[in-house]
Amino acid sequence: MSEHKRKVSTAGSVDGSEQPTPDHAMHGTAVALVKRPKTDNSAAMVVSKSDATAIIKAGPKRTSGMQAPIMHLTGHGGEVTTCRFSPNGKHLASGSADTQVFLWNTYGDCANYGVLRGHKGSVLELQWMPSGERLITASADSTVALWDATTGERLKRGRRHTAPVNACCPLSRGSGDDNVFASASDDGCLLLWDARERHPVATITHGLPLTSIAAAPTGNTIYAGSLDNSISSWDVRSLSLVDTLRGHSGTVMGLSISPKTGNYLLSTSLDNTMRLWDLRPYCRIPNRCERVFTGAPHGFERSFIRPAFDRDESMVASGSADRTLTIWNMRSGEIKYKLPGHKGCVTQVDFHPLEPIVLSGSVDKSMFLGEI
Repeated sequence: MSEHKRKVSTAGSVDGSEQPTPDHAMHGTAVALVKRPKTDNSAAMVVSKSDATAIIKAGPKRTSGMQAPIMHLTGHGGEVTTCRFSPNGKHLASGSADTQVFLWNTYGDCANYGVLRGHKGSVLELQWMPSGERLITASADSTVALWDATTGERLKRGRRHTAPVNACCPLSRGSGDDNVFASASDDGCLLLWDARERHPVATITHGLPLTSIAAAPTGNTIYAGSLDNSISSWDVRSLSLVDTLRGHSGTVMGLSISPKTGNYLLSTSLDNTMRLWDLRPYCRIPNRCERVFTGAPHGFERSFIRPAFDRDESMVASGSADRTLTIWNMRSGEIKYKLPGHKGCVTQVDFHPLEPIVLSGSVDKSMFLGEI
């Protein structure tokens, strides 16, 4: 095996310098706590070993196929900076300041079945490619990488950026092409990649550091958040600037495109708001900002906080420096849930693609999976 390739062992470890051994056991371990009602309506505590903490309480009818209504995933040695469900919802991946990417099962004990190593700096964002068989990662080591999520092999490492790479995204969710993606960096450049080519196929220069990106489902338009508080939209075919969305009074720290229609864009900002933008061609709102959501502030850490849409585009969510995950009704702007549990800023949220499950990652080095 060439030196740059890494494989996942059945125990869930990836290492480029030596063969996996049983000593490289799963990195995400904890204790499962299960409450079961007694016949006298009191509760008994049963403790069993597992790869996540499961908390089950007698109450409303279950709404998902998870082992428990709440699963607590631990194992990272640094802040969890990014986490997302796979397209089919059976797996999830998490990236951390410990430079590693963990692969987990969504169901059962949420086993940590794989670890991807190779970055030399914090993993700042990860995204699954359309098929769910590959994922891309952006890192503070100024590189972007494409991985085989089944074997753990690193398929490509892009080194053309000259500063930390803050964000990455697939470019062809609609077509299902697993080879094309984009990356954005503090060097002010947005690079377009094709895994079959050695170098970037195109470069878009913004001039100021770019903090976040999201692509339309067709892949023809890409949106980039910047240090200048704006969101720029670029035509990938002509590499020309199409529009600039203005309204935030602080740096844009996260972007997300609505998954069902592609008609809306979410943005989080250091101005302590999240905004919903209407991307439809004949939008009647002059600045395209349909709604401003409040209640999820940023903190002094100035962390990247990535927002999310649910699968039906009826709810939106964001993490917060107040250690909670906030979920709003997308149309009314009303807060539906304010979910506690984390011990630090919540940096990333994601909705399950099929079931009412929400995922959150935090600087407390852990993640929660919860039914809603």
